[in-house]
Amino acid sequence: MEPVIIVGAGPVGLALALSLARHEVPTVVLDAGDGRITPRPARSCVLRPDTAALVQRLIAPEPLPGARWMVWRTLRRGQVLEQRDFTPADAPLHVPEHTLRKAFRAAAGRTGLVRIVDHSKVVELEAYEDGVRARTKGEQGEVWRGSHLVGCDGIRSTVRKLLGTRFPGRTAVERHAVAALRVALPWPEEALLHREMPGGKGGEVCARALPSGVWRLDWLLPARGELVTPDALLERIQETLAAWTGEQDPAYELLDTGVHTAHQRLARQWRRGRVLLAGDAAHLLGALGTQAVDEGLRDVDNLAWKLALHRLGAGDEGLLDSYEQERRGAVVARLRAVDQALPLVRNAGALRTLLPGGARSRLTLLTDGHLGRGTLGAAPEHRGSPLTTAPLGGGVATEPGERAEDIPLTALDGTRQALSERLGARLLVVLVAPGTAVWDSRHWLNAGVMPELAAAVRALPAPAELFVTESYPGAAAHTVLVVRPDGYLAAALPGVHREELGRVVATLAGWADGRDRASDGGPPAGSSRGGGATDPDPAPGREPAEDGARVAGQGTA
Repeated sequence: MEPVIIVGAGPVGLALALSLARHEVPTVVLDAGDGRITPRPARSCVLRPDTAALVQRLIAPEPLPGARWMVWRTLRRGQVLEQRDFTPADAPLHVPEHTLRKAFRAAAGRTGLVRIVDHSKVVELEAYEDGVRARTKGEQGEVWRGSHLVGCDGIRSTVRKLLGTRFPGRTAVERHAVAALRVALPWPEEALLHREMPGGKGGEVCARALPSGVWRLDWLLPARGELVTPDALLERIQETLAAWTGEQDPAYELLDTGVHTAHQRLARQWRRGRVLLAGDAAHLLGALGTQAVDEGLRDVDNLAWKLALHRLGAGDEGLLDSYEQERRGAVVARLRAVDQALPLVRNAGALRTLLPGGARSRLTLLTDGHLGRGTLGAAPEHRGSPLTTAPLGGGVATEPGERAEDIPLTALDGTRQALSERLGARLLVVLVAPGTAVWDSRHWLNAGVMPELAAAVRALPAPAELFVTESYPGAAAHTVLVVRPDGYLAAALPGVHREELGRVVATLAGWADGRDRASDGGPPAGSSRGGGATDPDPAPGREPAEDGARVAGQGTA
């Protein structure tokens, strides 16, 4: 079967290639750059627990890059208005983008399923009933074939332009002067947001720890105007460090600088047939602490398993439609929350009228995006998704469409792992079976409801893995949980009901007539329904240059 073509070798494109490799799906990553990764510590991203766990799965067995903050502080003048202490499980991960890209490139080389082709700018594409073709710029005009194509090529996405998809929004919603320093600050492994520093010129600065004693500092600038000269930036650094350390001439090493400008834009369409958009090609955000790479990785987690099922023929068109419905809907909610919060956070008069508590409430709202909570920062929910089954009386604390708890699981071979470590490949079917944690799996594999449930899982219309767990919040014994590969609870069934389980998985695969699909088992896992052509190709993903003349019509996908 032909590979999936991914355009763009940034963090999102590489993460998608690695996620598809977990499904044994080959990919060709076409990138206009030369493959060199320049260290830029002033370009960094903050990953929440869900996206950090995704990165760990993709680069395993290598450890996560970056630094975790164990404490966050919000300060006004010299007073701490809020402090949050994190556990290792929920601490944000702060990582330089170049480090993340290096880790992804190294992991891609270990899979044997990811081919990265540099110096390959896409100039034409065409989608047809069962595949996609893309032409890249070069002396021979190479043409690449794939089952699907995903544009992960950033803010100036060529794929989006070839599709003719509009990208409306607002420019320069927020700007920050940025500096990466190696310096000793009083808060190791921490992060803070400080407004109106004593002895300074006021304003707002955010400091976030990176590995090896490096810190990223961001100073809020007017949305437009005010060029940041080198002398002005050095003055800001000196003034800020003096206020924090109490030294008039604090020692530091300046590593990198820049200006970060946050835009808010949203593509009108994220899918047109077999061509899709993800990451900055689909959306731009970054004001009030929201994180663009974080949201791009959530696109990846949502899309990868759906593409894999669609290629297998185990997922209908509704499954790919749900990617845009779920992820675009989540980003719309995030952008709307930023629009509503900006005048409250930046306009003290409006804040006093609408938010009781004055400056304290103002800063609490401002830190939501940084801390990954509330509408500005928390992981989205998909309770209104067409893939979500209505609650069926399972009684669990998690509603379908919410992220499942990271519970310990036991596989049928007796191995034990956290649920977060098993995500990213197949659907998870989990039986709540008190007592199984203390027994060897051979004692319960053929006891109780397990044989019936195992047979039901084998007959499902999409690949799934069966696990047991000792307990789940609010769940009674013999509750059956269905968890999507991206960690969202699809359904909780009050017992083993083979037909109902089949209907849930058929709905999850995007079939509107889920009940009928459940009864006939759906298409076989190896069918070509929805997949690409299966004729052999001596160089998968690539056609001879002389065949390229057949590809025409920019933006016809």
